[in-house]
Amino acid sequence: MAIEFKQVDYNDPKQAKELVALLDNYAIDPMGGGEALSADVKENLATALATRPFAISLIAYVDGEPAGLANCFEGFSTFKCKPLLNIHDLSVNPQFRGHGVGKALLGAVEEIANDRQCCKITLEVLEGNKIALNAYKKFGFKAYELDPEAGQALFMEKKLC
Repeated sequence: MAIEFKQVDYNDPKQAKELVALLDNYAIDPMGGGEALSADVKENLATALATRPFAISLIAYVDGEPAGLANCFEGFSTFKCKPLLNIHDLSVNPQFRGHGVGKALLGAVEEIANDRQCCKITLEVLEGNKIALNAYKKFGFKAYELDPEAGQALFMEKKLC
């Protein structure tokens, strides 16, 4: 099984279609929320990502077939005065799970982060997603905290739409 990666060209119709299909497969998974992407998102996602200069998407191909996706966004650490790379979505289609695709995607993201001289890679994961959580820990991720007495950082949201 050969795994290769392509950074998505959001303006390439074939890659845009693969990106949306992979993300939709993730969205319908219970760990992705359990709901398919809306028609509006499917229609406009690639175009919207193309307008964001700090967006990076990677597709993992197994023997030429789209198998996994990482959507990342460059941010900035004010404490380090350096860029950081946030993995916003990381998914592997069910038929390719357990074959190292996720680990390979994480490695490819780390390579991009190093090339961009990022100080860290961040991500969020549901505490109930034990498989992903264990994979991230094995790859070197850990809960974020400045001082153990203050506790770990929590990811929070306020929905606006």
